[in-house]
Amino acid sequence: MRYYIADLHFFHAAMNDRMDHRGFADILEMNEYMIKKWNDKVDKNDEVVILGDLSWGNAEETNSLLKRLKGKLYLIQGNHDRFLKKQAMDLSRFEWVKPYEEMSDNKRKVVLCHYPIMFYNGQYQLDKEGNPKVYMLYGHVHDTMDQRLMEQFQELTRRTVTVDAQGHRRTIPCNMINCFCKYSDYEPLALDEWILRKM
Repeated sequence: MRYYIADLHFFHAAMNDRMDHRGFADILEMNEYMIKKWNDKVDKNDEVVILGDLSWGNAEETNSLLKRLKGKLYLIQGNHDRFLKKQAMDLSRFEWVKPYEEMSDNKRKVVLCHYPIMFYNGQYQLDKEGNPKVYMLYGHVHDTMDQRLMEQFQELTRRTVTVDAQGHRRTIPCNMINCFCKYSDYEPLALDEWILRKM
């Protein structure tokens, strides 16, 4: 099974009292809660794609954290993943670290980036039943005004009518999912679970 999650921000105290208002007593409580939620869901052979901003901790703290998380880990680099530049960081726990990737997930393509891509590769592709063949998964904007703007953009895009190459009128698909960890109560979710949560 493959799961996705974004913006965990382990070791980042500001997530509790300012930015996300997560409500934990301190970063130790936050970290332990998120580790438990992760390990209760993920088995050792599962894949987890982290869509950026995994850890605000230093290399030693982040190395220790990674040893505790189950699964095969893939990291889409986020703007707060400063630990990646530290010499003491052991990146062997990741299958790969990239700024952008496209993967196949149950005959669908997922476009993966920390930042939302409003016009993503394959956006117009639908299967014979009219279901999306491509999803854009992102993080970065948490549950902020920027996410509200993204939602407005998606709604406007889905209402917009265009004419395809065959001359047929149709609306524009826009299947973007913010995999912000707080939306799933800090649990990595499969693509279908994120789709259901979004509906």
